[in-house]
Amino acid sequence: MTGLAIDDISMRFELPKGGSVQALKNVSLDLKPGELMSVLGPSGCGKTTLLNIVAGFLAPTEGKVVLNGETVVGPAAERGMVFQQGALFEWMSVRDNVGFGPKMKGMAPGEKREIVDHLLDVTGLGDFKEKAIYELSGGMQQRVALARCLANDPDVILMDEPLGALDALTREKMQGLVLKLWRETGKTIILITHSVEEALLLGERLLVMAPRPGRIHKEYRLPFADMGVNADLREVKKHEDYNPTREEILSMIWNMEEEIMGRSETSA
Repeated sequence: MTGLAIDDISMRFELPKGGSVQALKNVSLDLKPGELMSVLGPSGCGKTTLLNIVAGFLAPTEGKVVLNGETVVGPAAERGMVFQQGALFEWMSVRDNVGFGPKMKGMAPGEKREIVDHLLDVTGLGDFKEKAIYELSGGMQQRVALARCLANDPDVILMDEPLGALDALTREKMQGLVLKLWRETGKTIILITHSVEEALLLGERLLVMAPRPGRIHKEYRLPFADMGVNADLREVKKHEDYNPTREEILSMIWNMEEEIMGRSETSA
């Protein structure tokens, strides 16, 4: 079996002073190889917890994650992670950061150089390959993080708010780059975001999660990611279905946030 299966995942955290928090409950979904899915939901709905379980950083209380027929039991090279902050080696050059994974695998120098140079070109980093990370802007650092992840050739790329810290213009450019890399590499991508617009543009499948215990509230299948591969994202936003879908999802999440606030006030 190929692809990613999230099979009836539940996650409960035990609190230091007793009691527990049910972060996720009975989450199930399947992703075919090459699918691009964005995940939205109010704060505390378990988005990042779910991503960390798929990454192998957390073991679920119940259920399992299966990738290409193998149960996930911890972090591994077939699942790459891109964080909100790049988690890069600040003292290394761009080239050395991107080539770190292949080097650790013992890849032949010539093969490693070819892979790194290709990724630097497609991510627009070719002129910056000898720069140290601390010399780069936030947007450029996220390009390095993407290239470094791709250099390991994972089957699945997990992205946790990777563009959240960027300014609006840089964020839009990076959204276009994510779509370009998705189409060129055929990787399966799961992207967590708090931005409804970003989720619409970067999700051929869009998952809205309900608040604690986190669970799937609604799933959309959308045309905008495919459209955005070869079109200006600002033009994509003019599609007749874009704004109605955006408003529907915004209202859905707003109502969830109101429900959360109501619970907080009642318990207080």
